[in-house]
Amino acid sequence: QVQLVEYGGRLVQAGEPLRLSCVASGRTFTNYVMAWFRQAPGMEREFVAGIEWSTHSTNYDDSVKGRFTIFRDNDKNTVYLQMNSLKPEDTAVYYCAAKQGVVIQTKSREYDHWGQGTQVTVSS
Repeated sequence: QVQLVEYGGRLVQAGEPLRLSCVASGRTFTNYVMAWFRQAPGMEREFVAGIEWSTHSTNYDDSVKGRFTIFRDNDKNTVYLQMNSLKPEDTAVYYCAAKQGVVIQTKSREYDHWGQGTQVTVSS
């Protein structure tokens, strides 16, 4: 059974960097897409970034392009989200998600497995 556990969320000042980690277990993740979503209070869950496990292909929402980087470490079965130049509007619960396949979908309903989420708060 696939398990995803996120780490790293905390309170930071605007402009500071933060790295989130998602440790995946329960199977090998060849031909899987791993993604980060976020959900602010009263808002729908939205796609942030995704990576195809085998090819390293990535995709980003326009709101984070140039500031966030998604990458993974095969040996540690871990996907990271490096967030730079954080803004107050980045405040949300960040979720790690996984799905089979090679296409990086941006709709949350396409993902089968989810972590519990980690809170990121950016103060101005």
